[in-house]
Formats: sequence, C-alpha cells, structure tokens
Amino acid sequence: MIKVNVITNNTNWFNYIKSPNNYIDRKIKKINLKNKKYSKKNLFLTLLLSDSKEIKKLNKRFRKKNKTTDVLSFPFQKKKEFKKIIKNKKEIYLGDIIVNLNKVKNKKLGKKFKIEFDRLWLHGLVHLLGHDHKKNKEFKVMKKIEEQYFDLIND
Repeated sequence: MIKVNVITNNTNWFNYIKSPNNYIDRKIKKINLKNKKYSKKNLFLTLLLSDSKEIKKLNKRFRKKNKTTDVLSFPFQKKKEFKKIIKNKKEIYLGDIIVNLNKVKNKKLGKKFKIEFDRLWLHGLVHLLGHDHKKNKEFKVMKKIEEQYFDLIND
C-alpha cells in the first residue's frame, strides 16, 4: 500500500486543486486497490507542491543544474538496494517528489491542468519505485508503467 504525505508550500496550488491532500489520496487509493504488487507493503513518500523558485534551488543543489524543471524525484535508496529491501521489509520510505506549479499551469489549463499534474507526480512515483530513463529501453519500460498508473487513476 502506498501512502503519500502532501506538502503544499505554494498556496497558488489551491487555485487549481481545492484540496491537494484529498486529491492525491483519491488517486493513490485507486492505485492501491488495483495494483496488488505492493499490497502487503507500506510504502511512504512525500509529495511537495512547489514553484519554479524552489525547484530551481533544489535542482541546483542536488543535481548541479541551475535551471527550473517540472518535476524532481529523490529516491531514498538506489535501484539495487530498493530491489533487495522490497523483498524483505514491510515498511519502506520511497523518497520525495517535487512538482513545479509554474510548469504545470504553463502547459495545461482547467481540467487539463490535473491531467498534466497527474502525469508529473506519477513520473516521480515511478522513479521512486526504482525505474529510470537513462537508456531508451528503460525509457520505454518506465513510460509503460506510467501509462498503466495513469489509466488506473483516471478510469
């Protein structure tokens, strides 16, 4: 079971999603109901809803890239380590996802805002679950998983 702690550090998010906590809870419940892969585990993560200024600062500090981006994810463990502990531990902290409001709202408006937001935080979630897209093969696998989760939360 996946559990998300949502932190909103930019109040402008509330202009687009009335209650981000409830919104994410509803989406995660759909994933938990239909995805039995992690049903016997307690997987925790933090989702920070932020803006360009904050995400640029984090991107510079942790990735040495002095630019803004749409989403950052910080897995708590490396891919190999995650594969080991997912077999043995019942409670696992996955890591953190940061989503940039400015990038989401610049791409889509209205109902499409939520679609873009869902795509971004799901992308971050898939990273936290041990996937990456450095190689084309990995990109295809990751994209497929993201689409599966997207379909789960939007049926």
